[in-house]
Amino acid sequence: MNIQRAQEIAVSPAMVDVTYNGTPIYIQHVDEKNDTARIYPLDQPENEQSVPLSSLVESSQMLDIADIKMICPSPK
Repeated sequence: MNIQRAQEIAVSPAMVDVTYNGTPIYIQHVDEKNDTARIYPLDQPENEQSVPLSSLVESSQMLDIADIKMICPSPK
């Protein structure tokens, strides 16, 4: 995840689906200097940790190629 998007999510009043190692998390703070974020699992707010931004995945970024359907127009 890039810094700008992580910051947007951190300050957003809306809940955005973000995962760290497959676990849904909440972003508390983004450290621009170190390219890290202070996070905690949604079900364990006491387990705060700093992680690299590159390890965070927004659910809209998780596309399974099997779920993508392409429709090509038939020739006339």
